[in-house]
Amino acid sequence: MKLHLPAGSAAAADDPLLVTPESAGWPRCGLRIVQLPPGGSRVLASGGDELAVLPLSGGGCTVEVEGRRFELSGRESVFARVSDWAYVPIDAELRLSSSDGCELAIASSRAARRFDPAYVEAGDVPVELRGAGQSTRQLNNFMVPEVFDGADKLICCEVFTPDGNWSSYPPHKHDATTEVNNEEIYYFRVGRVGSVGYSADGYAVHRTYTDDRSIDETLIVRDGDAFLIPAGYHGPCVAAPGYPLYYLNVMASDAGPRKLAFTDDPSQHWIRATWEGMALDPRLPMTSAAGIVER
Repeated sequence: MKLHLPAGSAAAADDPLLVTPESAGWPRCGLRIVQLPPGGSRVLASGGDELAVLPLSGGGCTVEVEGRRFELSGRESVFARVSDWAYVPIDAELRLSSSDGCELAIASSRAARRFDPAYVEAGDVPVELRGAGQSTRQLNNFMVPEVFDGADKLICCEVFTPDGNWSSYPPHKHDATTEVNNEEIYYFRVGRVGSVGYSADGYAVHRTYTDDRSIDETLIVRDGDAFLIPAGYHGPCVAAPGYPLYYLNVMASDAGPRKLAFTDDPSQHWIRATWEGMALDPRLPMTSAAGIVER
């Protein structure tokens, strides 16, 4: 299995990124990045996958599924504001269209149970600050089990790390050695301080490893890269100074109720105790449903 997918290396036709269970070599988890030109449209069949449609950048998008029509507002970039999103069940036809053009993430998981299509407004997406000090990060928990229960296997959230900070720390895992076995995809976007745009020059450091070191990768990730995590500890993700970091977490659980169970690397678990009484990074939250948080 190739774990690191540099931007463009897993493109398919007009899609900058396409990860399927077949291409990843695992049972459930997938991610497609779709770019619609102004006035463009796209028809997709969900088949055996349930989907989350999340605007990344550009104008708004219309999502039509099973006679329902959801108008997603969109956002200038992931660094501009919290976004609304839509859920699409298995065995459904999905039509996407955009008058101004947009970029979308379509997260997916093979699923067995069928739920209703759903739309969630940006204002209903909980924003959580996690960690402390230079390990503070922001999570937009738009599709975690405690927030959205209308899905079978798919779990998603967005993570924002201010430049110079560490996130996914301490290193932790969601694999078969924990309560659940969650396959996971990280999809990275790299920004630049003072802008809501993306940076081709910026970068971050990402690490994934297993106890037996059959997986042991510490590498540079750039804007548009993805990383597959079939097993093991992931973290830290370190944002280089000057370049804030975003990543979309796409997870798919194996059995039973969706759950975000995790286990820290025992050698690093003690780090959590050092956060007691430590201030949060004052640069967070970075965004809200209303836009960038001004200070």
